[in-house]
Amino acid sequence: MYSIVVKFKSKPEFTESWPEIVRPFTEATRAEPGNLFFEWSRSVEEPDTWVLIEAFTDEGAGPHVNSDHFKAGLDAMRPCIVETPKIISRQVEGNGWDEMGELKI
Repeated sequence: MYSIVVKFKSKPEFTESWPEIVRPFTEATRAEPGNLFFEWSRSVEEPDTWVLIEAFTDEGAGPHVNSDHFKAGLDAMRPCIVETPKIISRQVEGNGWDEMGELKI
């Protein structure tokens, strides 16, 4: 699977509306057959920083970045961010979330 983490720093005037700005992109991506998860979080230390954790099947990553909604999502985000997003993108073993053995309940 492809595991991807992206940090977006929003302009102050767009921080509170960020979830609505990315909603069409998020919903379309979650509906893709190759999407395993697509989850947004907001930093508690930097309230204008949004973290996207996403994963795709090996076959699903290519269609995602070539989709119309991918381009539309980037176009929607571009005027709302202060800098180029930071990304970690790796192909890893597995097909989703595993349990954390060190904190098993």
